[in-house]
Amino acid sequence: MCKLGVSLLAFVIALPVLSVCWPAATQSNNAPAARVDGAFIRQNDAQTKDWPTIGLDYAETRFSKLKQIDDSNVKDLGLVWSYDLESTRGVEATPLVIGGVMYVSAPWSIVHAIDARTGKRLWVYDPKVPRAIGYKGCCDVVNRGVAVHKGKVYVGAYDGRLIAIDTATGKKVWETDTVIDHSRSYTITGAPRVFKGNVVIGNGGAEYGVRGYVTAYDAESGAQKWRWFTVPGDPNKPFEDESMESAAKTWDPAGRYWEAGGGGTAWDSFSFDPELDLVFIGTGNGSPWSWTMRSPAGGDNLYLSSLVALNADTGKYVWHYQETPGDNWDFTATQSIILADLQIEGRQRKVILHAPKNGFFFVIDRTNGQFISAKNFVDVNWATGYDSNGRPIETPEARQTDKPRDNIPSIFGAHNWQPMSFNPQTGLVYLPAQHVPLTLMDDKTWKFNANVPGAFSGGLGWNVATRINAEPPKSQPFGRLIAWDPVQQKEVWREEHLSPWNGGTLTTAGNLVLQGTADGRFVAYNAKTGAKLWETPTGTGVVAAPATYEVDGKQFVSVAVGWGGAYGMARRATERKSTGTIYTFELRGKA
Repeated sequence: MCKLGVSLLAFVIALPVLSVCWPAATQSNNAPAARVDGAFIRQNDAQTKDWPTIGLDYAETRFSKLKQIDDSNVKDLGLVWSYDLESTRGVEATPLVIGGVMYVSAPWSIVHAIDARTGKRLWVYDPKVPRAIGYKGCCDVVNRGVAVHKGKVYVGAYDGRLIAIDTATGKKVWETDTVIDHSRSYTITGAPRVFKGNVVIGNGGAEYGVRGYVTAYDAESGAQKWRWFTVPGDPNKPFEDESMESAAKTWDPAGRYWEAGGGGTAWDSFSFDPELDLVFIGTGNGSPWSWTMRSPAGGDNLYLSSLVALNADTGKYVWHYQETPGDNWDFTATQSIILADLQIEGRQRKVILHAPKNGFFFVIDRTNGQFISAKNFVDVNWATGYDSNGRPIETPEARQTDKPRDNIPSIFGAHNWQPMSFNPQTGLVYLPAQHVPLTLMDDKTWKFNANVPGAFSGGLGWNVATRINAEPPKSQPFGRLIAWDPVQQKEVWREEHLSPWNGGTLTTAGNLVLQGTADGRFVAYNAKTGAKLWETPTGTGVVAAPATYEVDGKQFVSVAVGWGGAYGMARRATERKSTGTIYTFELRGKA
């Protein structure tokens, strides 16, 4: 996940550390959160009154069954409260709400507990990440959310710590260091998930030269339960398991890929199927980006840019499907992983719905990783499609090394981390799509950590072996909301936006889709037709996805607002940029 070089200057801005003590929440606030476990999350699926995990459910559908607010009355939504996150960087988290208490993370991995009825602060936990290390992350000091399990809230800190916090008091219970090598720029910006009593988390850092991995920790004690690496290490040393031995055969050791880590970081999305007992992860781009510099003789470079299924108890590899073999374009597969059961060609299939950065929408059998279909959801120029074996049919210019390539999509992706949602009633996926033009060209003079003049962001530790915008791009930017039919693999409707980098989506049984936009609006659409039904200004661009929940018989909608992230540090589509804020709405709200 990447950004323009100019935006990297933002990372060296140091912000003051807050040392304010907030009133502790009462023990009664802890009671609902203490009940959250796998059974609670599955039972919540029936009515979805709470929002107990980052994607609402284990399938990460972000589909709420609440319909007190629907397409007939959403025009009457009004603000009921707002909450100041006291932040100036990107806000990317979806709030969790359990029993009337909201848990949400802000930049620098700061966690807030809020009374969801009133917007009153209950407590704030600041992990005190050193502000001087902001440069170690590619794409802002963001955090995409927290997890809750049996009275603890879990946050992955930007500096690589995983921290458990008491939901009643806001006090730290335990912390553990997830980083395997502090000489390299590992970070955490993604939300943890808790599956079967284990907290699962990945790391970022592939632009800098790291080796990706996913780790599970015991939710009670923080003890490590298992770890799975996403790419092989030094082939002269013993492999961790058979999956690494197999993967190493798809890399050229002449490139000494292990010195730059290889990449493949699982920095964002996970999902879980309790029946199959499988955790699904999405892996990231190669390190460096350039395929020829990373693996001179070629090869698929497993398990970059892949969907991977792991045994939930052991972390053992089960299957993979690689969406972008031999990644050469920073095409991560870390985007939203949605599980659905669909009727396809007269047969009920358990599938994964996935729209990664490479611009194709994939339907994959989640029981075995079998390719079912793929279709581009935006115009692309690196491939013409996928063959029956699930491999891309690349265009001749896709891997040219002698001149700049105006890749579509670019490194920002046709779909980045902003979550998509799936509505089983309409059968549609609601997908934030985009294009940010720029050109790529192999940097054949690159050496790991050489930091030579002219190397893209080399002064901040980047190792991409690629030159950015050696020639200006000719493609045009866009941002849009797409309603996509995954069975027919076609667009049903779209809404064009002013800019790329719009927010994630929420869909509901009230025939609604809600999304924030880069130009500072929060909008509700008819889920079937795409007709705009309501909007309100937010004062700054929105990148996070909203949540909806019920408290005391009333349905609320909340969205965390704060412009930033990879593209957001370089550009904005609003006249001003305001501080991070949570806005909460209900019917006829009059705050």
